[in-house]
Amino acid sequence: MPAYGIIGAQWGDEGKGKVVDFLSERADFVVRFSGGNNAGHTVINDKGEFALHLVPAGIFWPHCTSVIGPGVVVDPGALLEEIDALESRGVDTSGLVISDHAHVVMPYHVKLDQLEEQARGENAIGTTGRGIGPAYVDKTARAGIRIGDLLDAPYLRERLTSVVAAKNLVLTKVYEADPIDLEALYNQCLEYGTKLQRYVTNVEQRVSDALDRGERVVLEGAQGALLDLDHGTYPFVTSSSVSIGGACTGLGIPPQRIESIIGIFKAYSTRVGAGPMATELNNATGEHIREVAQEYGATTGRARRVGWFDGVAAAHSRAINGFTSAVLTRLDVLDGMPSVQICVAYEVDGKRYDRFPSLPGLLARATPVLEEMSGWIIPTAGVTDLDQLPKEARAYVDRIQEIIGCPIDLISTGPKRHESITVRPIVPDAPEA
Repeated sequence: MPAYGIIGAQWGDEGKGKVVDFLSERADFVVRFSGGNNAGHTVINDKGEFALHLVPAGIFWPHCTSVIGPGVVVDPGALLEEIDALESRGVDTSGLVISDHAHVVMPYHVKLDQLEEQARGENAIGTTGRGIGPAYVDKTARAGIRIGDLLDAPYLRERLTSVVAAKNLVLTKVYEADPIDLEALYNQCLEYGTKLQRYVTNVEQRVSDALDRGERVVLEGAQGALLDLDHGTYPFVTSSSVSIGGACTGLGIPPQRIESIIGIFKAYSTRVGAGPMATELNNATGEHIREVAQEYGATTGRARRVGWFDGVAAAHSRAINGFTSAVLTRLDVLDGMPSVQICVAYEVDGKRYDRFPSLPGLLARATPVLEEMSGWIIPTAGVTDLDQLPKEARAYVDRIQEIIGCPIDLISTGPKRHESITVRPIVPDAPEA
């Protein structure tokens, strides 16, 4: 059977963790293909609440192989802490595998990330400071260290010697910071390699073989399409390809292997960090939504910016990803509001834009053209049947579906697995033997 792509359709934090965990019951493999521990997925199940940063959300299903692909950048220390935390709470991580081609986030990447962000001052992008951007820069510059290198001591020393010398020049001469101790870093990397060795393999071949056998593979996206390096709100974007194209390059599978592409949309909009957000609510309504939904980052704890659902951005996201279906999450957050609004166009300097502007200056000056709809008093929280939705909530879902341009096949009405309305199965049952 083919692969199923799960893509964040907004600025991240759309509830992908819950959705991937929910779909993993039917999956054989769940594969993370981009980003690093700057992403965070929250999963609530019978073992409790978990904040994942590198480990795929399929880890809670024993039958499922959880894969960290070559397109991910991995902080070994953060990954080992995450594995230990999962195992301490009774989660079996033996089904985790890591690509030997995944790049390593080094201590000098973290230092440079924080120093570079400080140097930007008022023009700061709002990175998490975890070294993700500099790690991808080194990958592109062919100066990166890969997970497989941690298992080859002579080669690792050779690579580190030249790379650390170059990084120390930048640290000391540009930022007047302390240099990296080569020997200490080398020994730390060897220790990481020893601890991670049992997980490391050629995951591209394993996933390809699984697809050849007809197994179901869920491709787990990180961040959101509007943060994509090429197609997002540049320069306020992440450092990797988080749209569906990144699944092909970040895992090594051809496009024809992907059967369906599922966009995850929150019932309103949120964003962390700087950058344009036309529907942002800097008022009591925005604060109400933030507090009801507890919109604080799983990775950083930062308060998320909140706004109405942005239909222009949503349609752009659908266009660049080719969504075949959508998931709408956090509908229950809007319960009890007298009215809800959807952005159906932008206005910039007196001109209406029905499509997402390509020029960042236009987007920064955009004001939303809003369509108001009736709110609903009957709660949607915990509803599992489409017919149980109040008619106003159903009308809201239908309008978003119309704007997106693809069917909404799953509606999340709460953070737990069972708090979901399945309109149409996204991942089919396994074929009978």
